[in-house]
Amino acid sequence: MENTEFQKKIKNHFKSKLPFVLYCLPETEFVTGYFQKNSECYDANCFSENGVVMAPFESQNKTVCIPASKSDVITSRFSRQHFTQNDIPIDESEEDYKKHIALVDTAKRSINNRKANKIVVSRRKELPLKNFDLVTLFLRLTSLFPDTFRYIWFHPKTGLWCGASPELLLKTDGFSFTTMALAGTKKIIDGKPPDWTSKEIEEQKYVLDTIATVLQKVTSVLKTSRTYTHQSGSIAHLRTDITGVLKNRKATLEIIANRLHPTPAVCGIPQKVARDFVVANEGYAREYYTGYIGPVSKDDTDSQLFVNLRCMKILDSKAYVYAGGGITVGSDVADEWNETKNKLQTMLQVLQPFL
Repeated sequence: MENTEFQKKIKNHFKSKLPFVLYCLPETEFVTGYFQKNSECYDANCFSENGVVMAPFESQNKTVCIPASKSDVITSRFSRQHFTQNDIPIDESEEDYKKHIALVDTAKRSINNRKANKIVVSRRKELPLKNFDLVTLFLRLTSLFPDTFRYIWFHPKTGLWCGASPELLLKTDGFSFTTMALAGTKKIIDGKPPDWTSKEIEEQKYVLDTIATVLQKVTSVLKTSRTYTHQSGSIAHLRTDITGVLKNRKATLEIIANRLHPTPAVCGIPQKVARDFVVANEGYAREYYTGYIGPVSKDDTDSQLFVNLRCMKILDSKAYVYAGGGITVGSDVADEWNETKNKLQTMLQVLQPFL
């Protein structure tokens, strides 16, 4: 299908308020679209058939599926376009700053009181949009961040979501699986790799150790790579790749995904303490931010789930853009504010024509 035909189908489906999802796997120039033929919300047995799932941060919101059996499934090659990237300034009030600094301080106090080792806190920025166009959004998203999982998801029950995630939650290929520990954040300046401090190194090790502990219970083989610097846009992270073999077919994609989720990279350690802190203190509902999304196959032969980071929700000519950071005993409150500003730039680049 030609891109123009594909784009027309996107517009018509969105205008008709029918569910659809578009996604590009990292380092590919193919986009796959699932265009659901009805407006039903499929939120049960999401992992029992081929489709695309989107799971929330909290279980109070349901995991939703767009099934292949209920959709027109189309894959199309697209021509990557060149868009210049420069930091996009946005209005940040003193109230925004003080609110986030207070949240970081509260998280640090909880950690100092030995209630947690790490807590991931975030904020949501509301931005008015003008002359919004879904196809323009799609073209910028797919072109700007080729090394990420790029998606646009719409369902009347969830609204319109969009993201470019650098973080794989879980990939399965029969009995084999792949995941990663991704944490620590630095802005790349003049193309040079960042100097990592003990704070980022410690934060990443927390994530790696926790994921490895969870997976050891369901695997017969578990291997980790060396930790290295991973670049995503203008941001760098510390990353360790994890591969292995599952013990038996009882360890399904759904079971493992729900054991890993929410990971220490988006929630904290211990998981329950950190999640309770987030819910009680962030002051807004994350919904599908820091959940996960991706294509699944009913026999787990080719399923890929990604953490829903560097994302936004678009509603009523407004974009709600999300960014957070992992707080440990060594966190500096001013640095944590700047980290969220840097992370917001990913979606700001996508939104640039509409701001």
